[in-house]
Amino acid sequence: MKIFIGSDHAGFELKEKLLPFFRAEGHEVEDMGAHILEALDDYPDFIRPVAEAVAKDTQSRGIIIGGSGQGEAICANRVKGVRAAVYYGGPFDIAVLSREHNDANILSLGARFVDEDEAREVVRVWLETAFSGDERHARRIAKLDEF
Repeated sequence: MKIFIGSDHAGFELKEKLLPFFRAEGHEVEDMGAHILEALDDYPDFIRPVAEAVAKDTQSRGIIIGGSGQGEAICANRVKGVRAAVYYGGPFDIAVLSREHNDANILSLGARFVDEDEAREVVRVWLETAFSGDERHARRIAKLDEF
């Protein structure tokens, strides 16, 4: 699967740790930055390109990483066709439901709340979870796409 990944300074270290994991799992990964750790960078500079790429390539997925993941998801969700869900710890059911019910195509991770092992596992589960295709969920997503 093609995965676009991006982070700001707060997610940089976790992003760098996840890159080899994705490649070892056989995914094609495109790193949209940040490419260097710069404490004063701005997350929209790296998150918007991920969101635009995922919106354009509907078979791909995106992983975005920031301190909480919230601002990153807000940024990504401004791009038509993107459905970004936030995960910053807790039951993996959150990530599973984001795929099954919402067909989320971007997962936003809160690096200040999720360690490397938890991030790898939740991403693996999220990537393996399919959209249920249930009519009610498809109908709701279609309504979102009308905005």
